[in-house]
Amino acid sequence: MYKIGVDLGGTKTEAVLLDENLNVLERKRIPTPQNNYKEIINAISSLVLELSTNISDFSFGICTPGAISKQTGLIKNSNTQCLIGKSLKEDLENKLEKKISIENDANCFAMAEAKMGVASGFDVVFGVIMGTGVGGGIVIDGKLHPGRTNIGGEWGHHTLHRNGNSCYCGKTGCVETYISGPSLEKQWTKLTGKSQTLPEILSNINNEIGQKWKGEFLENFGYGLANVIDILDPDVIVLGGGLSNIDFLYTEGKESIYSKVFSDLVDTPILKNKLGDSAGVYGAALLT
Repeated sequence: MYKIGVDLGGTKTEAVLLDENLNVLERKRIPTPQNNYKEIINAISSLVLELSTNISDFSFGICTPGAISKQTGLIKNSNTQCLIGKSLKEDLENKLEKKISIENDANCFAMAEAKMGVASGFDVVFGVIMGTGVGGGIVIDGKLHPGRTNIGGEWGHHTLHRNGNSCYCGKTGCVETYISGPSLEKQWTKLTGKSQTLPEILSNINNEIGQKWKGEFLENFGYGLANVIDILDPDVIVLGGGLSNIDFLYTEGKESIYSKVFSDLVDTPILKNKLGDSAGVYGAALLT
C-alpha cells in the first residue's frame, strides 16, 4: 500500500508519497495558512488529493504541532494557536472520507529515524527534539509508544531543578527551560548582558564566561538524558532539532550523560539524525 504523510509546520506544510518499499515518489511543499483553521484543513486536503491522483489505495498520516488529548480528541499544547481545541483528525477524516493517523513532531521524528534513518536496526529508539522546545518520542520494535495518555517521551517537562526556571506548562524547573534554544540564549544574556542568537553564542564560548555557560548547558543536558536512560534504557538516542547540530553534544555531551547514569556499564549510542527536517513528513507517512 502507498503511504502519504503530511508535516504541518508553523510556516510550511509538506507532503510526501511513498511506495510499498518506502521510496519517495513525490513531494510537495506549500506555505502554511496563518491563523486560519479552515484554510489549514483545505490546504492539507488539497495536498493529499493531489498526491493520490494516480494511486488506488493509500494510508495517510499527519505530523502536527501539539498533541491530541486522549480525553477530548482535540488538539492541545500546539504553538499553532488556531489548532488548539480543534478536532483536526475528525475534520480531516470527514473532509477526505478516509481514516488518518496523527501524531506530534517528536513522535514522527522518532518513527522516521527508527525506520528510515540513523536508528534503523535498533529495537528501542528514543528520538529527541531540541530546538525552540524540548520533546521526545519512543519507538519500540518499529511501533510508536505514545503511552497511556499520549505523553510518552515528554522528557522536556521532567523537573530538572526544583523551584527552578518557570515554564509555560505551569511548573518550574522543566528541562525545556534550561536546554531549549531560547532558554540557552536567555541564560547567555543573564551571564553577559548581551542578547545574541545561539550560533553567535557558540562562536564566543572560548572565554571564562563562555565556558561557564557551556558547562551549565552540558550539566543540564547530561542529567536530562541520564534520567531518560535510567527509566527507559533505550538501545539508541537520536538527537534532532536545531541544537542537534552542536558537535560537542556527541563528545562532551555524551560524557556528561554517561557520568550520571545509574549503571556500571553505559554505552548507549548518542547519534545525530540522518533525515534532518524531512523526518516529520516521513514519520507521518510511517504512522500506519
